[in-house]
Amino acid sequence: MSSEQRKDLLIDILMDILSGLMIGFAYYNIAADAKFPLTGLAGIAMIFYQYWGWKIGIVTLVMNIPLILRAYKVLGRKFLLKSFKTMAIGTVMMDFVAPLFPKVTIDDIFLKSVVVGVLTGIAYAVVYMRNSSTGGADFIMMLIKSKHPHMSLGRIFLVIDIVIIIIGTVAYAHSFESLCYGFVISYLGSIVVDKVMITADAGMMCMIVTNKAEAIADAIDKAVDRGTTIFTAKGGYKGDERQVLMCACSNKQMYQVNKVAKKIDIDAFIVIMESKAIYGQGFKRFK
Repeated sequence: MSSEQRKDLLIDILMDILSGLMIGFAYYNIAADAKFPLTGLAGIAMIFYQYWGWKIGIVTLVMNIPLILRAYKVLGRKFLLKSFKTMAIGTVMMDFVAPLFPKVTIDDIFLKSVVVGVLTGIAYAVVYMRNSSTGGADFIMMLIKSKHPHMSLGRIFLVIDIVIIIIGTVAYAHSFESLCYGFVISYLGSIVVDKVMITADAGMMCMIVTNKAEAIADAIDKAVDRGTTIFTAKGGYKGDERQVLMCACSNKQMYQVNKVAKKIDIDAFIVIMESKAIYGQGFKRFK
């Protein structure tokens, strides 16, 4: 195993530990007492916990085993082994470490649902960003998709979520309010997952229309150590040619880029845009 592979494995393990703790804290220290219905296999495991006190992580792991065996050919050996590692580490953190933390004593039930949704959303995003999975609904979706390729993953996920939340509500929550909180948790979790995964690779992009592109490019390189791309464009109104300088950078660096561009060419036309993801030299690389 190379040093790079060892580094990746160490980061994977640390992220598995972190995500397991966050999920366990959200489930045991908040959701269980509030009797929130949850989604996925964890939602089914919560029913066993509410009735008989069976540990959520262990029950979820046991239910995942037949799915792992069934999904082996669909998802591939490497992804399944990595996912099993995540599930095993997460189960230990969830069932045996997270419950050691004090329970949340927030009186506002809606705020509790928000905290559960945000915590689980961040935890699952961390797992997905490491190209792993916690199994459960993820494997079910892939299996259904392999049998019915015309169905959208979003629709499959939505149906699974609705069914499991309703089952949890009928089994132990017994109230319409709990049903609503279950959907709040699911919705917030999905939003946070998307936001965290997009923000992790996000940045800013600046387009500068100027006659002093080379001078501005040199100043940007000295100010924030960022490369630029210069190309020639033609104005749509007068038809005159101008130079356009493009620069991708982080949110913090954009202030300096804008500042040096204005300092060199006060008449420069500057467009600053958010970029959902930036890959390449100086940024995150594809693996």
